[in-house]
Amino acid sequence: MKKNILLSIVICSFILISACGKGGDRAVVIYTSAEEYRNEAMQADLNARFPNYTIRIEYYSTGDLLAKLLTEGTDTECDIIGEMEYANLDRIIELLADLSSYNTSVYSADMIPNEPRYLPWYRNGGCIAVNRIVLSERGLPVPESYTDLLKPIYRGLISMPNPTSSGTGYMFFKSLVNAWGEQEALNYFNALSRNILSFTSSGSGPVNALKEREAAIGFAMTAQTVSAINDGFPLRIHFFEEGSPFSLYGIGVIKGKETRREVSAVFDYIVNVWTEKDKLLFCPERIFNDREFTLPNYPVSIRYADMSNNTSQEKERLLERWTHR
Repeated sequence: MKKNILLSIVICSFILISACGKGGDRAVVIYTSAEEYRNEAMQADLNARFPNYTIRIEYYSTGDLLAKLLTEGTDTECDIIGEMEYANLDRIIELLADLSSYNTSVYSADMIPNEPRYLPWYRNGGCIAVNRIVLSERGLPVPESYTDLLKPIYRGLISMPNPTSSGTGYMFFKSLVNAWGEQEALNYFNALSRNILSFTSSGSGPVNALKEREAAIGFAMTAQTVSAINDGFPLRIHFFEEGSPFSLYGIGVIKGKETRREVSAVFDYIVNVWTEKDKLLFCPERIFNDREFTLPNYPVSIRYADMSNNTSQEKERLLERWTHR
């Protein structure tokens, strides 16, 4: 009798261990630098589409995500890179699986990567966002140029993401390097630093500071600013003469992980379904040849800044000259 009971316990234990193993095999880990509200929406959508998988989305700032993947290599827990700037994806290109089986002709020409190791995800456009109530309460005018932001009246009222940790911060930096020349742009940010409330670690920081009324002016993501406006916050979007800076973000799979059925299924869904949903809900700036999206209060006919020579080598070189924290 005791032997039978013991045998039953062993068998039950084996079944439980096997079940846990299968559950573990069905786990899919996604590293991303996307904003929290977009991650939450994608998490809910993936959970509904794949109820038998354990899908975990982990957020890292642009700089932290790059550093983590460079350190971990292909031994990383990450299966799918859910969002990463092109320049940084180029730096980890050897860690990425071949995606040449995917059709890239559906994307606009400037979105197609040089190598088939990642796919287009979204165009992150930037703007100067202002909290009109904070400015009005202080009797301050709305700035009309980058030069206006150097005025002492805006001291402590401006929030900007740090280019060393944020792709959004870097695109503003790079756009002025292209527009004015490298040294003049560096001189400008040296002068601007006196008026900066904080250089935030992520691109979401400025809009969050505007919503909390901690700042009046932010170097911000257009999509996040529009989301705040549609949620009822008194923000306004401005583009200066130099145009809207932008950066391109892609998605990929860590080399070796593409052979797992669960990873392949989730990545296919993100590429073929969720990418379009993300544009429809949050980020309508053009990435496709044949599909356009609109959102309430989202600017149309945006004039973009010159973002040429936006390579990983150039980014690394310019960031070595950035001294602000």
